[in-house]
Amino acid sequence: MKDLADLKAMNARQLWHPMGHPGELQKNAPTIIDSAEGVTITDIDGHTTVDAVGGLWCANLGYSNDVVKNAIADQLFKLPYYSAFAGTSNAQAIEAAANVIDFFKEDGMARVFFTSGGSDSVDTAMRMARQYHRLRGETGRTKYFSLKKGYHGTHFGGASVNGNNRFRIGYEPLLPGCFHLPSPYPYRNPFNENDPAKLAQLVAQAMEDEIAFQGANTIAAFIMEPIQGAGGVIVPDASLMGMLKDICERNGILFIADEVICGFGRTGDWSGSRHWGVQPDMMTCAKGITSAYFPVGACLTNEKVADVFESDQSGEGSIWHGYTYSAHPVGMAAVNACLSETLKADLKTNAAARGTQIYEGLKALEQDFDIVGDVRGGHGLMSGLELVSDRTTKEPLDMGTIKRIHKATYDAGTMVRIGGNNLLMSPPLTLTEADVNTILASLRTGLAAA
Repeated sequence: MKDLADLKAMNARQLWHPMGHPGELQKNAPTIIDSAEGVTITDIDGHTTVDAVGGLWCANLGYSNDVVKNAIADQLFKLPYYSAFAGTSNAQAIEAAANVIDFFKEDGMARVFFTSGGSDSVDTAMRMARQYHRLRGETGRTKYFSLKKGYHGTHFGGASVNGNNRFRIGYEPLLPGCFHLPSPYPYRNPFNENDPAKLAQLVAQAMEDEIAFQGANTIAAFIMEPIQGAGGVIVPDASLMGMLKDICERNGILFIADEVICGFGRTGDWSGSRHWGVQPDMMTCAKGITSAYFPVGACLTNEKVADVFESDQSGEGSIWHGYTYSAHPVGMAAVNACLSETLKADLKTNAAARGTQIYEGLKALEQDFDIVGDVRGGHGLMSGLELVSDRTTKEPLDMGTIKRIHKATYDAGTMVRIGGNNLLMSPPLTLTEADVNTILASLRTGLAAA
C-alpha cells in the first residue's frame, strides 16, 4: 500500500469516478475512505463520521457483520467461482434462489434470475418483458413507460427509462420507444398540484392518455420505484402505485417494481411495493440483498410471467441473456448469510422507527432554516432535504453553498449525499437513536454554515 502522501498525490489522477467530472475531481480531490465499523466510516486522515449515505443506499447491515464476511471467506476457499450458465449450478445459488423467493413471496414473486447489480437487473427485466410478449405472439409490444425523476441505473436500457436528464443527455440517442410520465412530486410538478392524492390521480390520467396515444398493444412494460430514491426521496400518495398497476393490468402491460433501493427493509417493510399493497409482475433488486458486501442483483417474476417462459414449446423461451457473474457462488453465499441476518435483526422495524425519528428532526430543521424548502421521507431510512434560496419562488440553492453545507456537515460528524439541490440520506438500517441524534446535530451545523 502506498503511503499517505503518495495516495493523496495519486487521488483522481488515474481513476475516473462515477457521477463526477474528471477534471473537477482532479482539482478538488475526493474524500479517501480508509475504514468502516458499525455505521461509521473513517477517512484517511482519521476523521470518523456516521455514514448517513449507507455506502450508496446499500450498507443495510452496517460494516461489521462477521456472519456475512465469514460466509464469503468460507465460500472463497471452497468454490471461488464457477459459471451458472445452462448446464452447471452451485449449491449456494440453489439455496439463494429459494431464500429470495421466500423473502418476496408476499409480493407474489416466484422465480429469480441473478445479476451483478441493480443496473443489470433493470436491463434484465426490460429484456424479459419484451420476450414475454413475443412468446405470447404480441411482437409489437416493445415500448416502455416510466416516471420522471425515477432512477433505474445507468446501463443503456436503464438510462433510457431514467427520468433524470443528467443520466441521458450526454449519451443520446438512447433506446427508442421510452416515454416518461410526470413524477408524483408535490413540491414541483407541471400541474402545480401540492395535494398528493390529487396529484396521484393526475399522474394516473397522464398514463391513461399516453397509452391511448401510443396504443396499448405497443407497450411492453411500465417501471417505477415504489419510493423514488435518487430523484430526491419522492414519496407518492398511497393510492398511486395501485392505480398504475390497475391501468397496466387492464392494458396487458407488465408492471415492474424497481426495488433496488426500496427492498430488504429500507422503507420500513421488506419491499416498497408492500407499503402500497401492490403485487408487481416483475421486481428488480440489488444493494440490500448482500448489504453491498458482494455485488449481486436479481430480477424476479411472478407465476404469470414464469409460466409463459416455462410452458413454451417453440424453443423461443430460452433466456439468451446473462452475465459471467450471474449466481456467482461467493455472491450467493453472501445473499444467504445477508438475508438470514436481515431477518434475524428485523431491520425493517428498526428502519421504520429510526426513519420516523429522522423525519421529525428534519421537520424541525425546516422550521429553523429558510433555505430548507421541503422535507421528504417518513417511510423508513430514506430522507431528503430540498434546499432553496427563496421559499416563495423555490429557486434552488446555488451549488457552491450546498457544497459548503455538505463539508460543514461532514466536518461535524456525518456524511450525507448531494443530489442536485437536495441533501439525501440512506444510512445503514442498524442505526441507533444516538446515531440519528448525531446526524441531526451535524445537519444543523452544516445548514448554519450557509
